[in-house]
Amino acid sequence: MPSPEKAGQSAVLLINLGTPEAPTAPAVRRYLKEFLSDPRVVDTPRILWWPILHGLVLNTRPRKSAERYAAIWTPEGSPLKVHTEKQAKLLRGFLGHSGHNLRVDYAMRYGQPSIPSVLTRLAAEGCTRILLLPLYPQYSAGTTASAFDAAFRWVGAARNPPELRKVSGFAAEPGYIAALAASVRRHWVAQGQPEHLESDYRLVMSFHGIPEKAVNRGDPYRDECLSTARLLAHALNLDEKTCAVCFQSRFGAKRWLRPYTSVTLESLARQGVRRVDVLCPGFPADCLETLEEIAIKGKSTFLQAGGKEYFPIPCLNESEDWIHALEALVLRHLRGWGL
Repeated sequence: MPSPEKAGQSAVLLINLGTPEAPTAPAVRRYLKEFLSDPRVVDTPRILWWPILHGLVLNTRPRKSAERYAAIWTPEGSPLKVHTEKQAKLLRGFLGHSGHNLRVDYAMRYGQPSIPSVLTRLAAEGCTRILLLPLYPQYSAGTTASAFDAAFRWVGAARNPPELRKVSGFAAEPGYIAALAASVRRHWVAQGQPEHLESDYRLVMSFHGIPEKAVNRGDPYRDECLSTARLLAHALNLDEKTCAVCFQSRFGAKRWLRPYTSVTLESLARQGVRRVDVLCPGFPADCLETLEEIAIKGKSTFLQAGGKEYFPIPCLNESEDWIHALEALVLRHLRGWGL
């Protein structure tokens, strides 16, 4: 009798944040409306937030955000969607090469393809066991938990849903850390490894920020970011004087995790640091936050403050080290499902 795996009944669903369908104001408005309507993202009482969202934010922000997306859009489409789709295809191939006939697909928490639509398709194709793998290395209620919310709402409405397992994060996963370290080393080979590490060089690790209030309520995100940073520095034989950890993408008036990336870059330049290499460990795929906020705006901030050399390090994207790390993570979480 064939195992569930051989029968093609086990699947892996990679989940990413999402992206507009086009770099246009209407498309961005649709995306932002869904994104900013999620109470996991903005937990302000609806009676207060709704007039702000519909009366101000959705009437002013889409045009500006569309310009930012246009600056990084590719002929293939949104970089985040392109990389996520390629990661799913490569992971399927790596697993197949290892003898594991698993269905691998991807979905977006906001935008298309949506989590419910892909789960519906996988169930229709006979998948009775699905591993949910959000591509957020560090757990946060505003990202990881929100992805699970969408999946389990679908389960609640399904007549005969598949069995689900979930990966809550992989901030300290050895393969993930090794893949990050390999990406930095490749960058050093291409751009030259700095000689005077403590005096005029910093490896800046920029993570997406979240409101401090979330951490005060028990969100482990900051601790997991710091854990990733420590492990990566150790893997690269760097000390705390050579590394800077900071947080980007602040939204709204509330206090977010600090130090802020823009402030850090400006401060380092004014301190006489000549060169920074900027890595975004929390983003396994390049996207608006890495390609526009870090690669374009971050460079401008550092150079205008007196810095001399600024190098953004690409995200893991389709690197072989990263896909192997994903494969190991998947196989560990699928034990007992015919593996």
